[in-house]
Amino acid sequence: MPDLLLELRSEEIPARLQRKAAGDLKKLVTDALVEAGLSYEGAREYWTPRRLTLDIRGLTARSADVREEKKGPRTDANEKAIEGFLRGAGLSSVSEAQIQSDPKKGDFYIAIISKPGRAAEEIISDVMPGIIRDFPWPKPMRWGAASAQPGSLRWVRPLQSIVCTFGPEHEETVVIPFSIDGIVASNVTYGHRFHAPGAITVKRFGDYIANLEKAKVILDGERRKDIILHDARDVAFANGLELVEDEGLLEEVSGLVEWPQVLMGSFEEDYLSIPAEIIRLTIKTNQKCFVTRPVGGDALSNKFILVSNIEASDGGKEIIHGNGKVVRARLSDALHFWKRDQGDLPDLETLEASAKKFGLDLKKPLDQRMAKLDALGVTFHAKLGTQGERVERIRAMAAKVAFPLGADYKLVDRAVVLAKADLRTEAVGEFPELQGVMGRKYAVLQGEDAVVATAIEEHYKPQGPSDQLPQDKVAITVALADKLDTLIGFWAVDEKPTGSKDPFALRRAALGVIRILLERRVRLTLLPRITSHMGRIDTDIGKAVDDNDLSRQFDLLSFFHDRLKVYLRDQGARYDLIDSVLTPETDDLLMVARRVEALTAFITSEDGKNLLVGTKRATQILAAEEKKGTVVADGVSENLFRLDAEKELFAAITKASAEASAAVEKEDFRSAMEALSKLRAPVDSFFNDVLVNDEDAAIRANRLALLRLIREATGTVADFSKISG
Repeated sequence: MPDLLLELRSEEIPARLQRKAAGDLKKLVTDALVEAGLSYEGAREYWTPRRLTLDIRGLTARSADVREEKKGPRTDANEKAIEGFLRGAGLSSVSEAQIQSDPKKGDFYIAIISKPGRAAEEIISDVMPGIIRDFPWPKPMRWGAASAQPGSLRWVRPLQSIVCTFGPEHEETVVIPFSIDGIVASNVTYGHRFHAPGAITVKRFGDYIANLEKAKVILDGERRKDIILHDARDVAFANGLELVEDEGLLEEVSGLVEWPQVLMGSFEEDYLSIPAEIIRLTIKTNQKCFVTRPVGGDALSNKFILVSNIEASDGGKEIIHGNGKVVRARLSDALHFWKRDQGDLPDLETLEASAKKFGLDLKKPLDQRMAKLDALGVTFHAKLGTQGERVERIRAMAAKVAFPLGADYKLVDRAVVLAKADLRTEAVGEFPELQGVMGRKYAVLQGEDAVVATAIEEHYKPQGPSDQLPQDKVAITVALADKLDTLIGFWAVDEKPTGSKDPFALRRAALGVIRILLERRVRLTLLPRITSHMGRIDTDIGKAVDDNDLSRQFDLLSFFHDRLKVYLRDQGARYDLIDSVLTPETDDLLMVARRVEALTAFITSEDGKNLLVGTKRATQILAAEEKKGTVVADGVSENLFRLDAEKELFAAITKASAEASAAVEKEDFRSAMEALSKLRAPVDSFFNDVLVNDEDAAIRANRLALLRLIREATGTVADFSKISG
C-alpha cells in the first residue's frame, strides 16, 4: 500500500507553536482522507523550526465505490414533491428512478445513486489546499505582493515550499499536483539554512529523513531534545558540574535549532551574589540558556549551557563570547534591581498615610513597597478596586480563617500586609513569575519572622494540581484568605468562568482551596465566610443588593462542589457516592471527603451491599406511596405491630440510629457505618415476612412510617437513594 509524505517548509515557526501545529496537521489531513473514504495504517508528525512534516503509511490507493438507495415519494404524489426528490437525487426524470411496491404504503420511487471510488492522488490534491489555507495558527501573517489581495494565503511565517509525494515503498513515487498562492507541491526540500541550503530531491520518508540529516537537519523533535539534554549533562559533568534541568526550556530550545550544538559559557563569580532564582530566570528568559551547579550542591555555578544551531569552525568560541556578553549585561541589570529593592524609596514622606493604614514601618524596604503599592492606587480589577483595598479585604478574610486553623493572628496579619509588597519591587517588575519568591527574600533581609517570610512566598500555592501546598498554619491561612477573597470578589461582580474561558484562573483558585482543606485536613465552614465577605465587598464597591438573596453565595458554593467532585473523582471516588453526601448547603468540604471515604469502604463490603439493596427498596416503596398520597403515620406505634419482624426492625433501627447519630456527632463515620450495618438482617427479615401494604389502613400507615425510619437512619450518613447498585 502506498505512503504519503507531506512537508510544509517556512520561515522560523515560534517554538511554542511547533508541537501543536504538527499535531493539528496530522489530525486535519487524516480526518480529511478518512472522510473521503480512504484508510491508513499509521501516521506520525514531525517538526523543526522551519518545517512541519507528516508521514502517513499504508494509505489505500483508492476510495471504495459507493452504492446508495434514496427513497422518494409515492408514485401518485404531487408533482412538486417528485421534482424535489429528482433534484435531491441528481436525476433528470422519473424514468431514471425505480419503483418499489409496499403492501401497506403502495408504490414509491427510489433512486439508485452510484458513486465510483476516487484515486487517493485526486483526493489528496483536492483536500490539501483547503487544509493549508485554513490552518488554525493563533496569529497568522500575510506577506509579499500577494498579501494585498483579498483571500491571500495566511501562515504563521512566510510559507516557502511544499513537498507532497505518494507511492508504494518499493516503487517510484509521484508528486501530488496542487498549488496554493503560487507555491507548487514538489519533491524538493532544503537542508540547514547555513550548513546545507541547497535543494534536496526526495522520494519517500525514508530517504527524506536520511537526506535531511546529511544536510544537518534532525527532523525528530524528541530526538533533538534527547541530544540537547544528554550533551548538556555531559558538558556539565566534564567541568565538575551538574545541569539544572528545565523541561520547559528544553522543549523551547529544541524548537529553536535543527542541528543542536551544546556549548558552555561563563560569567563573573561576583554575580553569584544575586539570588539563584533571578540568575536562572535572567539567563533562561533572555538567552534561552541552562544554568549549572556543583554536583550535589544547591547554589549555582558561574557556568551556563547554551545551544547553538551552527557547528562553528572555531569550536564555538565566538558564539560563547557573544552569549557571554549578553548574559553579563543582563546579570548586571539583575544585580542593579536586587540592590535597588533593598534601598529606600525617594518619596517616603508621601507614604505615611498608607503606612499608618497598614501598620507599616517605613524604615524597612519591603514595608515601603507595600505603602507605595497602596499610595499609587494600583488597580487589581476595574470592578474590585485597587491592590491596597484588596489587601485590606484579605486581612479581613484571614481574620475569619486564622482562629479555626489555630494560626497566630499577628503573624498572619503581618504576612498578609507584606504578601503583595514585592509587586512594587524592580525584580518582580522584570520577572513577574518571581512574585512571592522575592517577597520572602526581601522579608528575610529586613528581619521578618521566618514564618512570615515563608507565608509571603507560599500564599500563592498551590498553582496547580501537582504543585506543593503551603506547610505552616500561617502560610495556609494566608493562602486560603487570598484565594477565597479572589473567588468571592469575582462572584460578587459576576465575573465567573464561562465554558472554557477562565481569564482569572478561578477554577485553579477553587482547586487550591480544596486541596489545602483536604490534604492539610483543615476544618472550615465556607458559607458563613462567603456570605459575610461578599457583603463587605458589596459595601466596598457600592453595590446595592438584597440581603435576603443568597443566590450568588450558593452559586459559588456550588462551584466549589463541582471542583470537589472532579478532585475526589481523580482520587478514585465514585460520583454517586459523592452526590449521596453532598447537599446544596454542604460547606465543610473535608467532612464530605471523609464521609465519601467511609461510605466507599462500607458500600463495597457485603453488609453494605445488602443494606443498600434493602434501603433502596424501602425508600422506593415509601416514595411511591407518598406520591400516590397514601397516609404515612407521623410516628411508629408499637401497639400496631403484628409480626416479630416489625418489632425486631423497630428495635434495630432505634438502636442503630442512636449509635450512628452519636458517631456522626463525633465525626466517626466508620463507626456510623458499622452501626447501620446491623440493620441488614432485620431489614431483610422485614421484607421477607411483612406485607407493607396491609388491608388495614392503620397498620399500613404504621409500616410505612417504619420504612421512613430506615430512610432517616441511613440519611444521617448519606442519601442511599442516590447510590447506584
